[in-house]
Amino acid sequence: MSKVTTIIVGAGGFARQHLRAIVNMPRQTAIVGFVEPGEASRAATRAFLEERKVKCPPFYNTIKELVKAQGAAETALICSPHKFHFENARDCLQSGMDVCLEKPMVMNASEARRLIALRDKTARLLVVAFPGSLSPAVRKAKQLLAAGEIGKVTAIAAYAHQNWKNLTTGLWRQVPEISGGGFLFDTGSHMVNTVVDLLGEDVARVTALLDNRGTPVEINSSVSAISKSGVMVSLAGAGDSILCCSQVTVFGEKGVLKTGIWGEFLQVRKLGDADYAPVPYEPSRGAWEQFLKVRQGKIENPCPPEVGLRFARLMDMIRTSAETGQTVKAR
Repeated sequence: MSKVTTIIVGAGGFARQHLRAIVNMPRQTAIVGFVEPGEASRAATRAFLEERKVKCPPFYNTIKELVKAQGAAETALICSPHKFHFENARDCLQSGMDVCLEKPMVMNASEARRLIALRDKTARLLVVAFPGSLSPAVRKAKQLLAAGEIGKVTAIAAYAHQNWKNLTTGLWRQVPEISGGGFLFDTGSHMVNTVVDLLGEDVARVTALLDNRGTPVEINSSVSAISKSGVMVSLAGAGDSILCCSQVTVFGEKGVLKTGIWGEFLQVRKLGDADYAPVPYEPSRGAWEQFLKVRQGKIENPCPPEVGLRFARLMDMIRTSAETGQTVKAR
């Protein structure tokens, strides 16, 4: 199998997380360029690769500059700040590259619809790098739910907490014009996405409370919702906490299913069971490996931009509810 050529757009901390997996799969991927205007991120990425004895490819300021200099790669991994996701994905798709796009996909539902139209027009692959949707654990959970293993689903409850407020002070993640939101839109986006993915349908009504905790973006959040079929949903985000922990619990008439927002575990307890039992699922090296499997036709795309649109619609409803103090109905 020949290596897949890729460019990485954005060379910050998230890019280096992906790089850890990519350099451990040297026979599958050849990184041919970075798009990163910041010298600090360039230096950190060079050092990261040098430590692993991997030759660092050239850096460019823009995608168009890279394509003009060396032509388009086969694929692109986009890890730029949230504000730039749409235009970065647009430029890569229009250049003929398949795209793995970091979460959250875009800033709002309007951008999500435009990106879906671009995906359709260019006929390229677009996978949103939500670890939950891409995890074999969540895919297995969806199979169990579809098969009725815990009976009819009546409610889903989830929480996520992290020392996010302190960790992001002074960074772009607390600049709403660039980040699009705070903890719920960043780390908490994994919770929102995994819940709507397991739910498998749109939300009909939302009531939300957001607390900025003295910052420009939301830090703590409490969201209550009901799906179109009547499933109750409860989300709790605490971005001024300790550690980084999560859980999603799906309640059914004949059992309960539990997983993490990143799909880091999967347990089921059925009516009559003494305790929860772990459910086996395939191992995974992360989002990039799953992206390559989709591209190779080994699995269906578990996180297409339609999943990103469903997430974006819910986030738009949450923002509107928090701003108005009212329950918001889906349009």
